[in-house]
Amino acid sequence: MVLPEDPKYALKKVDEIREMVDNDLGFQQAPLMCYSRTKTLLFISNDKKVVGCLIAEHIQWGYRVIEEKLPAIRSEEEKVRFERQKAWCCSTLPEPAICGISRIWVFSMMRRKKIASRMIECLRSNFIYGSYLSKEEIAFSDPTPDGKLFATQYCGTGQFLVYNFINGQNST
Repeated sequence: MVLPEDPKYALKKVDEIREMVDNDLGFQQAPLMCYSRTKTLLFISNDKKVVGCLIAEHIQWGYRVIEEKLPAIRSEEEKVRFERQKAWCCSTLPEPAICGISRIWVFSMMRRKKIASRMIECLRSNFIYGSYLSKEEIAFSDPTPDGKLFATQYCGTGQFLVYNFINGQNST
């Protein structure tokens, strides 16, 4: 975990990794809402390469994703394809949240190995000293289609919380 008060060389490395992650996720180079309140978790492989990155920040509110009923779909592959292509909405009613995950990324060749889940578990136990966050206290930034599938699977519901990491607490 890299914190804002860590040495400059560590923060510089995190900025380099964030830039690469943003490019891979298709984000414009958006600044973090409040850099001094972020925590970055890096998953380092046995061969000392960064294969996972999670950037989290303190937030106050999240918005519940409105789950849409799926049409009759025969296979799991069709369900995934439908989920990736459909538009989705969220409630305008804010709900309390503590932690916003602005980015979560795993190197493409290392996906489906529980790296993202392990990073979130680490975040939940280390985000606030002496406290373990529940899944309901976490919100995800505008997820990619794969990110939405991951958040649905991790949270055990398609009605997880989201937040706007660019506008932060000012969004409605």
